[in-house]
Parts: sequence; C-alpha cells; structure tokens
Amino acid sequence: MKRYDPRLWLGGLLILAGVLVLLQNLKIISEVGDVFWGIIWGGVGLYFLNRLITHREWWAAFPAFALLGVAGSLFLPKSLDRYSGMVFFAALGIDFLWAYFTDTARWWAIIPAGVMLTLGTISIFDNVRGVDTGGLFFLGLGLTFLLVAILPGGASRSWTLIPGAILIAFGAILGTPFASFTQYIGPVVLILFGGYLVFRFFRNQSPT
Repeated sequence: MKRYDPRLWLGGLLILAGVLVLLQNLKIISEVGDVFWGIIWGGVGLYFLNRLITHREWWAAFPAFALLGVAGSLFLPKSLDRYSGMVFFAALGIDFLWAYFTDTARWWAIIPAGVMLTLGTISIFDNVRGVDTGGLFFLGLGLTFLLVAILPGGASRSWTLIPGAILIAFGAILGTPFASFTQYIGPVVLILFGGYLVFRFFRNQSPT
C-alpha cells in the first residue's frame, strides 16, 4: 500500500467534512467552513513547524507560523472577530523574529516583523473612534527602526536611530492640531533620509 495514496487523503478529508457538518447540524459547533479550513491550514502549518524544529530548516518558519496564523484567525469566535487580523499579522511577525533570533546576522528581518506587528495592532483599533491609525502606523515603524539599533548586534546599525526618532515624532504629530503640517514634513523627511543614505553610500566607497 502506498504511504501517501491520494485516496487516503481524500477519504480523510471527506470524513472530517462529514463529522463537522454533523456536529453543526446537532448545534454543537457553528461556522463549519471556518473550522474545516482552520484544521487544514493548521495541519499544514504543524507539518512545517515540525520541519523547523526537527530539521532546523529556518525557512520553514515562514509557512509554519503564517499558516498557523491563518488557522488561528479562522478558529476565533465571532465575538473576537476584531482580533483576527492581529492573530494573522502577529504570526507573520513571529516568522521574521524567528529568522532574526536564530541568526542575528539576519537583522533585516526585524523590519518586516515590526511592520507586521504594527499592522496587527492597527487592525484592532481600525474602527475605534478617536484613534488615529495613521499615527499608530508611524509610531510602530519608528519603534521598529529603534529596535534595529537596540537589539543584539545593533551597534553597527546606530544610523537607524535617526529614521526611528523622525518616524516616532511624525506619528506623534498626527492626530494633533499640527497634523496639517505633515503634508509638508513628510516629503521633506523622505528627501533628507534618502539623501542621508546616498551620502553614506558614497562616503563608504573605496577610492579608485
């Protein structure tokens, strides 16, 4: 008998679907579609998580935590639906944090991790009146750049303190009476930061 015979997998999926539909008809569970796909994606995520832990294949962290995040968001009850985005984005953030903490040479992973966690936080406050999510976004980005310099191995990346401080100040201004000035401050900040990076590039070039 083939170990991975397609009939075995198809039969197992049909049994799972039948059991879930029966439980829904008995009023034991609801949203059977979300539960079904949550189990499927969770199972695939656990497969990659096993490869990550047992075979030390760091790349497996990306499909593992991403799929587990999808499964987690599907399993959430309707009363907690507002947190589904946070669960998913937090899982994506864990992907990149794993990549960094298993090898600090991969410091670039801190930035997408911070962006994912920021987006997850914003998803919670997206419909909360009085909360400026634009300001939260820039605050999250600013804190991310600060972490690039603060976390282990960041001594050589102290330059990220500059954009970090600027982004935090920019985020703090949004939602205040001075927010109208950001339409001018933003482009100026981009120009200055871009010019700083270009300056660093040419300064570090070896003389020919």
